[in-house]
Amino acid sequence: MRRPASVLVTGGAGFIGAVFVRRLLDAFPDVAVVTLDALTYAADPRRLDGVDPARHRLVHGDVRDGALVASLLADDRIDTVVHFAAETHVDRSIAGPDPFLATNVLGTAAVLEACRAVWGPDPGKRLHHVSTDEVYGDLRPGAPAARVGDAYRPSSPYAASKAAADHLVRAWARTWAVPASIHACANTYGPGQHREKLVPTVVLGLASGQGAPVYGDGRQIRDWLYVDDHADGVIAAITRGEAGRTWHLTADCPRENLGLVGQIAAILDRLRPAGAPHARGIRHVEDRPGHDRRYALDGASASELGWSPSVDLETGILRTVRAVLADDPTGRVAAGGAPADPV
Repeated sequence: MRRPASVLVTGGAGFIGAVFVRRLLDAFPDVAVVTLDALTYAADPRRLDGVDPARHRLVHGDVRDGALVASLLADDRIDTVVHFAAETHVDRSIAGPDPFLATNVLGTAAVLEACRAVWGPDPGKRLHHVSTDEVYGDLRPGAPAARVGDAYRPSSPYAASKAAADHLVRAWARTWAVPASIHACANTYGPGQHREKLVPTVVLGLASGQGAPVYGDGRQIRDWLYVDDHADGVIAAITRGEAGRTWHLTADCPRENLGLVGQIAAILDRLRPAGAPHARGIRHVEDRPGHDRRYALDGASASELGWSPSVDLETGILRTVRAVLADDPTGRVAAGGAPADPV
């Protein structure tokens, strides 16, 4: 079992990154962590409040700054990089792809170059890159889940930028023996997620009476992975997995978007019966361009990590709904009461 001593987490003030930082520090009492984050709209340093300052520090900076990344690698004697930093919201990538190309593609290249310059082909080091099920594109109904090694067919600018980043990681590993690994993950959810994502958007929209607009017929199928399970999967990858490998982290729990929205509405009926039935706030809107119908990952590869998810969807969604309501007790969807974005 590999035991990291000093870890650089890019995007560690983001939703998944911050949970990973906390769980890594809990799992390894002797590890030191540096978080590098540009602190854009989706990041929040308060997610790291209470973390032991003797073992963790937050650096405000951009992954595209290769000199900064290299200095952190050298000065903090980093032996492991976990690369979460990315623009991730598909709707935003459709509205304007440039930030996705800048951070997800050029940022990943800068991190790789820094690792190559400081580490060389040292097999004791590890760069672990966080990818997504969206790189495989739209799977037709009944088709097998995407397996490691299947062809990429990204649909959105976001998915294309992540696919490009994956290709860069593998190219640097092949050409310069940068010790790297990758995992693709299912849709991740849980307490503390940014409000633009599906679950908090639906909770706040239905609870506030603003409604939850659903794209198209709502029959798009996604798999849902609880954030703690995702973070633990990454820990398994950097401690038990070998460089040069790719894994799929999946809960194998597919749901149609409309079904998940209905599940959230039913939970709200129990928690806030005065507003029931919350499902009356569900409304269908015009579908977004290039909206994939189905994502699915074959999770067999994760067995070699000794990892499997522990939180079922019903438990995870209930925890998340409670957390979203507690964080926004008045049910405001956004400042000024703006309607929720479609999901």
